[in-house]
Amino acid sequence: MTARIRPAPEQRRGRRPGTSTTRQSILDAARARFASAGFAATTIRQVASDAGVDAALVMQFFRSKDELFGAVMSISPDTLARLTRAFDGPDEHLGERVVRAFLDVWEGAAQDSQPLMAMLRGAVVNEQANAQLRDFIQARLLNAAGARTADDNAVLRAGLASSMLVGLVMGRQIVGVPTLAGADTETLVALVAPAIQSVLTPKSH
Repeated sequence: MTARIRPAPEQRRGRRPGTSTTRQSILDAARARFASAGFAATTIRQVASDAGVDAALVMQFFRSKDELFGAVMSISPDTLARLTRAFDGPDEHLGERVVRAFLDVWEGAAQDSQPLMAMLRGAVVNEQANAQLRDFIQARLLNAAGARTADDNAVLRAGLASSMLVGLVMGRQIVGVPTLAGADTETLVALVAPAIQSVLTPKSH
């Protein structure tokens, strides 16, 4: 008796099952890749490999790397609100609240920190990331600080504080200055908060 040989099942082509799940997998992979490598060094093939799909499939969802990057840049309203809320309340301990909220967002949960890190890394070589970062700082830090007081230099002081904090993140996460990268959050808050406090809070005359 001759055994029947079953034909091998045909390999399925095209999009894998679960369009929304696949798209989210690609976004998650792209978010992590952009955050760690930056815009210029990231390729569609790398993202596809990280997501476990073909590069052609990534292009079906996102027509270019710029479009994929734009989709990754979405930041949750709760993340933005946490930074704004740091400016609520009295001037006392304002610097501590701002520094703590800033580090909590930029170095906290991946869904919050990775888009921001991707934005920061990409700002040097990608105009979209540059504009996103400017808008983020303007909308969340400068406006919130400027709304606290009618002082003519309020927005300038907020810009200085923002630059100091972004520089801190750059030193820790991108440049990797050993003393900064190795410092714990509480130590940084204790050292940086007084400086941010003095910049944000006008001295009484």
